[in-house]
Amino acid sequence: MRSTRKFNINTPVAFKEQLVQWAQQFEEVVWLDSNDYQQHYSSYDAILAVEAFTAIKTDEKQAFEKLAEYQETTADWIFGYLSYDLKNDVEALVSKNKDGLAFPELYFFQPKKIFLLKENELEVQYLNMVADEIEIDFQEITTIDCTRKLTPTERIKIKLSLTKDVYYQKINKVLEHIHRGDIYEANFCQEFYAEGSAINPLATYKHLNAISRPPFASFVRLDELYILSASPERYIKKEGNKIVSQPIKGTAKRAANIEEDNAIKFQLEKDPKERSENIMIVDLVRNDLSKTATKGSVTVEELCKIYTFDQVHQMISTVTSTVDSNVKPVEIIKTTFPMGSMTGAPKISAMEIIEDVEETKRSIYSGAIGYFTPNNDFDFNVVIRSILYNENKKYVSFSVGGAITAKSIPEKEYEECLLKAKAMREALEN
Repeated sequence: MRSTRKFNINTPVAFKEQLVQWAQQFEEVVWLDSNDYQQHYSSYDAILAVEAFTAIKTDEKQAFEKLAEYQETTADWIFGYLSYDLKNDVEALVSKNKDGLAFPELYFFQPKKIFLLKENELEVQYLNMVADEIEIDFQEITTIDCTRKLTPTERIKIKLSLTKDVYYQKINKVLEHIHRGDIYEANFCQEFYAEGSAINPLATYKHLNAISRPPFASFVRLDELYILSASPERYIKKEGNKIVSQPIKGTAKRAANIEEDNAIKFQLEKDPKERSENIMIVDLVRNDLSKTATKGSVTVEELCKIYTFDQVHQMISTVTSTVDSNVKPVEIIKTTFPMGSMTGAPKISAMEIIEDVEETKRSIYSGAIGYFTPNNDFDFNVVIRSILYNENKKYVSFSVGGAITAKSIPEKEYEECLLKAKAMREALEN
């Protein structure tokens, strides 16, 4: 079904720039970049998938069943996204909040052309119908001049969906639910947006990625819809019979001074509020994974470990499990979706409260971008630190949030939101 060629790449960093630039001619693009961040569970340094041969997109109920059927029927690589509001397909929930983006809830495509980069080796997989284009495309990619500056995005005015006072009121409402015992934790989010605004998606993505250099960056174009993601978080991965989930809970700013930066990192590691946030979500993830795991296989490999990124320090845990080979890959995702780090605990109650207190629909934010392989493996990020853009509607959006627990202080939660929003604002406003 696919023809494969391998090439040696002398300068992988420069080649990645050429590859993502070359991809701009296509209407279906998924670019995934680890930014050379050292990860224990990394399969590739970068992946590019372009040009749909087949595709599925839906807002309807039974979306996961349709995705499972599509994934089984194609028996090939498929790339795409899952929106947060697919929660309504998993549980008896609804989404009635304002939606300025109008993205489909689910969108996947089977690409004609795939590029898999690992260190200096590039593996190219083309459907047989276009296999004679491999050499031509490779030559074209390697001759692209990336020194030419892209047309910059004109500075746009970002609005907040909530004023500071209203944000505080909503945090206090969540805290009332926590103190009453309805939930232990909820991830409360707010939207930043711009209407009537046009951006250069690639230039904006490159700016955002240069600021953050995260391990799960992605540039996605599906027709007029764009996702420019600087995500530091893996949602879930399947490799063989092993499942890996790596929830993030706990954030601290970086400092220019090394001693001060190390002190902040140490303080985050020992912070009882941040640790409690993380541990509650780890328990939720363990429970989710147990729904498809073989008995006794759910393991916490790392608990509350601090990882350092360009913008922030993050507290990350790693939870793994083993599944039988007869468990369908989409079923593993459905039974863990949405990810615990973006919902709360207990999960269903938290999602109901989130829907009540938030004012805008999350859309792709809090969802996932990734792929399935022909071998039924998969890898998905968490869509955070991401800019969403509907080119036809000229609507630009990004959302940020934080975990609210009994120890949360509204003023500090607001500060954390502004810290998380910093990179996206800079990419759009400068």
